[in-house]
Amino acid sequence: MIKAGIIGATGYAGVELVRILMRHPQVELAAVSSVSFEGQPISQIYPSLREICDMPCTDANAVVEACDVIFAALPHGLSQDTAKACADAGKKFIDLGADFRLDDPAAYESWYQSDYRYDDLHKQAVYGLCEMFREDIRKTSIIGNPGCYPTSVALGLAPALKNKLVSPVGIVVDSKSGTTGAGRKPTQTTHFPDCADAFSAYKVASHRHTPEIEQTLSKLAGEAATITFVPHLLPVNRGILSTIYARLEDGVTEEQIRTAYEEAYRNERFVRVMPKGQAVNIRHVQCSNYCDIQLYIDEHTRLLIVTSVIDNMVKGAAGQAVQNMNLLFGFDEAAGLDMIPIAF
Repeated sequence: MIKAGIIGATGYAGVELVRILMRHPQVELAAVSSVSFEGQPISQIYPSLREICDMPCTDANAVVEACDVIFAALPHGLSQDTAKACADAGKKFIDLGADFRLDDPAAYESWYQSDYRYDDLHKQAVYGLCEMFREDIRKTSIIGNPGCYPTSVALGLAPALKNKLVSPVGIVVDSKSGTTGAGRKPTQTTHFPDCADAFSAYKVASHRHTPEIEQTLSKLAGEAATITFVPHLLPVNRGILSTIYARLEDGVTEEQIRTAYEEAYRNERFVRVMPKGQAVNIRHVQCSNYCDIQLYIDEHTRLLIVTSVIDNMVKGAAGQAVQNMNLLFGFDEAAGLDMIPIAF
């Protein structure tokens, strides 16, 4: 049994971690922190946790002291000092923010207007896309948990890129996310009267997940990948659907594509390649750690079209973070994550 703690436990990703860790067979949730609600029981902020988790929110230092593994669910720029404290104390650290996702400090500075500190920690950090980099994850103590959009895209394209079945250049990613992806703090665009019965694109060709997606796709392809990324806000609570367009290499057939995907994901617990003709749907993965994928070939334009769905709060955040923790500690990779998706 290990002790886990959450810094930023009252945000949406943080409380999703609470929900998952409370049922993990090999973890004791030992401490949670929140700057906004310090001193208050977390069940006061989220009444659904009453008599399930009435733990008071403390400060970040207390979480580091009390725990073997620390999850940070914080805005970008706020995780690096905590990572340093964890490293100095010999603790495992999993960052659900952006501070340890990008390899290039210049890219981080350009897209996040912030600096990388502690170069040695960034060199140790591993990008925590479990299905692609699990052996590297097992060897580190610092994880940069992937973003939600990048997870849906990387899993959606990995077999095609690794097998050189599509061009890594000029990929188009059209993604839709539920409003929880924008975080707990309300904004004008996520205010109910503005987002209900509405649907719009945002941050077109300028979203901060763009360099993260290109970085991962480039590693998978073994050469530079370029994308056009257009995210949209869905008037739903949770879920991401990414529709990805990539140009097929000469002579590639639908059979080759489907075989590559089925072989790549045959033994992956949380990636499901749907039978031909069955559409993916965000409802079919809600509140679970699954990624569902469907494949289409447009023979007229010679494009591979991939549809990929995840729950942005689970596989796109807290669930993947727990999957990373399981790898770090040698647990069953699915421990605590055996959640059945919504059935209807």
